[in-house]
Amino acid sequence: MGWVIAILFGSAVVLLIMSFFKTKQSKSALEQQIEQVSFSIKDEVHELREQVRNIEIDEEITVQQLGALGGNLEERILLREMLNMQKRGYSFESIASEQQLTPSEVKRMLAPYTTKKLERSMGEQ
Repeated sequence: MGWVIAILFGSAVVLLIMSFFKTKQSKSALEQQIEQVSFSIKDEVHELREQVRNIEIDEEITVQQLGALGGNLEERILLREMLNMQKRGYSFESIASEQQLTPSEVKRMLAPYTTKKLERSMGEQ
């Protein structure tokens, strides 16, 4: 009878240890799935923010070009990239070197967009 109790106790200990390993493996798999979902959501949010930023910049361009016939697509893309860089804090010189333009060209192209912002910020004070 003593051996039977010892065998049952040993079996219980082995089963308990096995259950801990199984639980740990299932938690690990669940954590990996959660991490994958988290990364995919972060990527989608980043893409959405980029699209919203492009739409906002396009809106500014359209407002400035009101009455014009839309302009050249390449020029519009260049202007969008320069406005995006400006909104992220790049200087005119940095934008010029990145877009292979002169700083005066960048200032001239962004002038309608920067003067509006300066006027708005001065009016808010």
